[in-house]
Amino acid sequence: MHPQTISYEIGERLYLNITDRCTLRCAFCPKHNGSHRVHGYDLALRQRPTQAEILAAIGEPARYREVVFCGFGEPTLRLKVLLETARHIRMQGGRVRVNSDGLANLVHKRDVLPEMADCVDALSISMNAQQRDVYDRHCRPTLAGSYHAMLDFLERAPRHVAEVTATAIDGLEGVDVAACARLAGSRGARFRRRELDVVG
Repeated sequence: MHPQTISYEIGERLYLNITDRCTLRCAFCPKHNGSHRVHGYDLALRQRPTQAEILAAIGEPARYREVVFCGFGEPTLRLKVLLETARHIRMQGGRVRVNSDGLANLVHKRDVLPEMADCVDALSISMNAQQRDVYDRHCRPTLAGSYHAMLDFLERAPRHVAEVTATAIDGLEGVDVAACARLAGSRGARFRRRELDVVG
């Protein structure tokens, strides 16, 4: 049995795969289309890695341009592990980015952003659409009010995290990337256009 992939490198970045659970069921996500592979790495998890396993998989974080919580699940669902690991990375001289669906406050029923302030350098938030019906069609959220909760998280985030970027995938039906960029800007965030099926 092959060991499960907890960390994987793309370019100068190290990505951490700490959970396979997610608050969305995105129609464009490879795992909902029969694949658990990204850049040749198999990200299927038999069990969620422990804190010790994650730290062992990181090694020396300062070797990388940044360490990114990403993988095939929503990292903020394991908030305690994420925060403790992020603090370890920062103490070792590393830079931390969290790729998120922006639903942590909705899930945890509190504003978790102040808890990220001392250990997260950058947040990348999957906006994915300029309006709720398009978002719901592509992201298929499991929690009611997800789109507006994501926008609220995006608006609050710059108060606590230095670098906040919203993303949307160009090429999805009905997604207006320019409108998404304006929406991000109106909430004090940067914007990055992603390409369908391109990860990293």
